[in-house]
Amino acid sequence: MEFQHLIVKIPVEGRLGIDPAAVVDVFHKWVAAQSVPGVLLVDVAELLHVPKGPGVIAVGHEADYALDHSDGVWGLLYRRKTTLPGTNAERLAGAFEAALQAAVWLENAFPGALRFSRTEFELIINDRGIAPNIPATYAAAVPEMELFIRKLFGNSSFQFVRHDGDPRGRFGITAKGEKPFIPFAA
Repeated sequence: MEFQHLIVKIPVEGRLGIDPAAVVDVFHKWVAAQSVPGVLLVDVAELLHVPKGPGVIAVGHEADYALDHSDGVWGLLYRRKTTLPGTNAERLAGAFEAALQAAVWLENAFPGALRFSRTEFELIINDRGIAPNIPATYAAAVPEMELFIRKLFGNSSFQFVRHDGDPRGRFGITAKGEKPFIPFAA
């Protein structure tokens, strides 16, 4: 199974300490400066009126970044939209690095008021054709995901839980570590 169209969401640690509308200006600066390497950012969408929705999105050609509120949980969301070459391990690491870097940039934009978790994240394959949300996908994907998560958390223990098994949904997991993950870049 080839992992493509990956989503990584790193939740806010504690409560959201900022007005989410303030992220609109930050994302506009990212778009104006084209400050995300390898991603052509084209627009910003503010969807804060949607309950438990997508929040504020920096829309890109290759990927989107969002201060997301899906499922009632605020977090930094990275959504890869175009395919990438390489191995699953390389694509997992790249998606996680992109999400972590954006989380750090947002923390730096709101010093002391915004902090993202260093022990928890979600990983979703946003392609029902490649990864239908069925037990066979879970069995096929888990070994590589577990290897990636083990590397990410180093020697500390972790657990991961499969998201809802509804076959109409997207395949995903939530990983939680006992200690902070080891950043690839930040």
